[in-house]
Amino acid sequence: MRCWRREKNDAEEPRDHALGRSRGGFSTKIHLLCDGNGLPLHFHLTAGQTHESSILDELLEAADERLLDQDGQRIAWPFAIGGDKGYRADWIDRYLLDLGIEPVIPSKENEDRDARPVEFDREAYRRRNIIERLIGWLKESRRIFSRFEKTAKNFGGMLTLAFIRQFLTYELV
Repeated sequence: MRCWRREKNDAEEPRDHALGRSRGGFSTKIHLLCDGNGLPLHFHLTAGQTHESSILDELLEAADERLLDQDGQRIAWPFAIGGDKGYRADWIDRYLLDLGIEPVIPSKENEDRDARPVEFDREAYRRRNIIERLIGWLKESRRIFSRFEKTAKNFGGMLTLAFIRQFLTYELV
């Protein structure tokens, strides 16, 4: 009988399998980037205790590599990114502005709103519900919200299948 084991140097599989403790218990965080219609563009998995803002640069760099056509031209790129107050940091504002992306992130209660390099666009922030609806749709998939897969690689495969289903059922207006 042969025992199958994961290779120790599997670059696609994180050591912690993207599982960790957070306030909600043992979980995985799905960091998502979607277009204005709620269609997913890219995702990144981390352990539950990972703060959202710490993975933003990795998410955008990986998305930049994957959102190219055969000629190496970008097929999609955000012109604005909306996030909650957890994404509010000076380095995030500078990073997004350097990439040509407008940060749509509200200021925290205890900070000077005039000191920020961008003005908060309340109307654009209302469109943040698009990503929230995508996350809500994902939670309707039992296989996703229960995370039956042991490895992050397999869980990412299930997310990819769910996103393919989302693209196939999307109705053009």
